Amino acid sequence: MTTDAPAQLPLPEVEGLLTAEESRATAEAIAEWQLPSGMIPWFPGGHADAWNHVEAAMALDIGGLRAESERAYEWLVGLQRPDGAWHQYYVSDDAGQISVEQDKLDANVCAYLACGVWHHFLRHKDAGFLESMWPTIERAIDFVLDLQTPRGEILWARHADGSPWTFALLTGSSSICHSLRAAIGIAREVGRERADWERSAAALTHVVANVPDAFAPKHRWAMDWYYPVLAGAVTGERGRSHLEDRYETFAKEDKGIRCVSDRPWITTAETCECALAYLAVGMRDRALELFAHAQSQRLDDGRYWTGIVYPQEVHFPADETSTYSAAAVLLAAEALHGATSGASLFVDHDDVLPVLPEHTPDTL
Repeated sequence: MTTDAPAQLPLPEVEGLLTAEESRATAEAIAEWQLPSGMIPWFPGGHADAWNHVEAAMALDIGGLRAESERAYEWLVGLQRPDGAWHQYYVSDDAGQISVEQDKLDANVCAYLACGVWHHFLRHKDAGFLESMWPTIERAIDFVLDLQTPRGEILWARHADGSPWTFALLTGSSSICHSLRAAIGIAREVGRERADWERSAAALTHVVANVPDAFAPKHRWAMDWYYPVLAGAVTGERGRSHLEDRYETFAKEDKGIRCVSDRPWITTAETCECALAYLAVGMRDRALELFAHAQSQRLDDGRYWTGIVYPQEVHFPADETSTYSAAAVLLAAEALHGATSGASLFVDHDDVLPVLPEHTPDTL
């Protein structure tokens, strides 16, 4: 899928917190667990889902492992259903045979490929790769937008028989906002503009930013708090106020970000994603503080604990390090380093993603 590669892109480093060599070690730790098929499970013997798989593919690229990253994308191409979706979870047996572990078709999971492919293009400007991925992305996004309500939110999922779930989630719809803008960028780049996607993305972004009652209540979850900012739906001073309003709810131990507000479980992925959200609204000092907390979960081999419970300092799930946790660290490191075009994807949205048309209620 590659064309002649440009000079090796710089590895991310964050002064005093993460060296370029450590970034490479983390990427290599992810690659060590990548299967010959290209699948990246959460951990050896575990399942993979398309969302976290794409997150890990981006991290491999950030860490200088472009071929391994592209192999991860190729795995998704070969696994896509005719309707454009992927099942929720896949597992691989010892012979490399892939089977479905959970057959739900999650809209956010299906949309996220566009984000990863656009990230790859921002870094490498590989038009051939983009063109080769276009049919897969188009089918995936059309599947996702078939779950959009007239108001604009995206229903969470379909059952394997095609019947839709009855409610939308704020985190998922926020992430889809971001993925949709990436998909629109891809469409424009390959000469296949989709004005219908642009209208749908504008409606979705409006609902995420302004209609909280459109979503099932998940106020305990940190992702419902910071994802509208991370995804670029809530920006500027409003984004800063939005994050600060609930910061103490999710960061009480000053050790990182709790996954849920009523449990003392600090997770590496949420801590780094929240760092990206703060960086997106210009609060770099807070982003660095959170990134520093995440480094306390680093192991000597470059992996990261999934989570830790305070004050007991017990790792939970027990002894688990996960590829998606390591990937979130590298995405945050890339953004903080800022030396590649891919670094802007989660923090300088309007610089690297198409600006959406203004939404009015009759635009869908």
